[in-house]
Amino acid sequence: MAETLVILFVALILDRLIGDPDWLWQRVPHPVVGFGKLIGRADTRFNDDTASDAQREKFGFATIAVLMIGAIVAGTFVGDLLDALGSAGFVLEAVLVAVLLAQKSLADHVGAVARGLRAGGADGGRRAVSMIVGRDPDTLDEAGICRAAIESLAENASDGVVAPAFWYAVFGLPGLLAYKVLNTADSMIGHKTERHRAFGRAAARLDDLANWLPARLTALLIVVAGGLDRWRDRVRTVMRDARLHRSPNAGWPESAMAAVTGLALGGPRVYRDDVADEPFMNDEGRKDTDPNDIDAALGVFWRAMTGLAVIVGALAVFSG
Repeated sequence: MAETLVILFVALILDRLIGDPDWLWQRVPHPVVGFGKLIGRADTRFNDDTASDAQREKFGFATIAVLMIGAIVAGTFVGDLLDALGSAGFVLEAVLVAVLLAQKSLADHVGAVARGLRAGGADGGRRAVSMIVGRDPDTLDEAGICRAAIESLAENASDGVVAPAFWYAVFGLPGLLAYKVLNTADSMIGHKTERHRAFGRAAARLDDLANWLPARLTALLIVVAGGLDRWRDRVRTVMRDARLHRSPNAGWPESAMAAVTGLALGGPRVYRDDVADEPFMNDEGRKDTDPNDIDAALGVFWRAMTGLAVIVGALAVFSG
């Protein structure tokens, strides 16, 4: 357990400093891209439009079960192989874990939205934000673009960093790979569209379960990152408003970010295949956001990630 936590601590530092270098992933496929290809093939092969919803749900459950079992087997094999390599295996595992975290890449994509707005106005912001959100960018004004970027930052702090770190800390490489397969599947097929409502139901529900605790831990990290002043008010806001989000998990980090930044987040929004007519979290906060608010949210994000690294490092010391 202690070695796993040390590896995770090193991986968090590596991911924060280096992230996902474009020069590398232009030459070799990112593991998540590989997961996506497997899921896409399964969707094409087994999600038969002529089948009944019950059959499609059954095939969807079997698909995600096989993929997760495969990830667990692969993670166990790779973990044993790296253990046998000694110090070199330690370094390689830290690099692999860092690859499957998303601190710097997430911050870079969200920061690109602020830069796009400053350089190209709303059109520049829409192009940048379309890379990280599923909502229709053409429906967003500048304030909507900023809110979308900040909401994505908060939600993906959980899905892209805290959750994979948590499952690695608990179950090692098998847990990390299984989570990444599940989360990738949810992003691809876990939608309530005509095609994926039944086939992706298992992926969506399992992803909700896997993110239940990490989402709440992320909210706590964000609240702490906001400082000691008015922390009780922020906690009350989170406890009141997290449930307003249609996701059982995304509302926790998003409402925490809203409370810390003083913004109103969420609210009505248009996706490509759906409309979310929801109330705002922290409705008393500002709705007229601008790129400076994205910068402020990134500051909160990095302080929260620092808190995560400190906790992991402390647990590594005390468990050793």
